[in-house]
Amino acid sequence: DLGPVAVTARDPYSPLADSLARSLERAGATPAAADATGTSTKLEILSEKWADLPIAVDTFGRAQEYSLRYAVVFQLRQPGAETADDGTSKDRILVPQQAVELSRDYIAPPSDSIGRNSERELLVNEMRKDMNASILRRIDAALRATGAAKAP
Repeated sequence: DLGPVAVTARDPYSPLADSLARSLERAGATPAAADATGTSTKLEILSEKWADLPIAVDTFGRAQEYSLRYAVVFQLRQPGAETADDGTSKDRILVPQQAVELSRDYIAPPSDSIGRNSERELLVNEMRKDMNASILRRIDAALRATGAAKAP
C-alpha cells in the first residue's frame, strides 16, 4: 500500500541503505529510485554514526576492551495529497524521526592489532544486519499500528 519505496541516505555509498533497499524489496515493496519529484515513499537515513569507546585499560594505560557503538536516525514519509500554505505538498509521516542505537563490547589486546581489526569488522557487519532488522521491525510495527499495511 505504500507504493514505490526509495531508501535515501546522506552517504550515497551507505551499506545500510543498500541493505534496507534489498530487504524491503524482498519483503514485497516496490523499489524506487530517489527522485526529485517526490512521488515515492521515502525511507530516509538521516544520520549514521560509529564510535569506538575504550572501556578497560591495562597497567600501561593502553585500551584492552572497547565498546563499539552504532547509531542511526531515520524516518519514513509518504508524499501527501494535501498542500501547505506555500503551495508545496505536505508529506505524511508514517514513521516519525527516531534513533536506533546498538552497542557491542569486544576485547582488543594492544599486542594483537591484526586480530582486533578482524574482530571489529565482524562486529560491524553483524551490527549492520541487526540495525537493518531493527529498522524494518520498527517500520512494520508503526504501519501495523496505523493500519497502513495490509494484513497478511
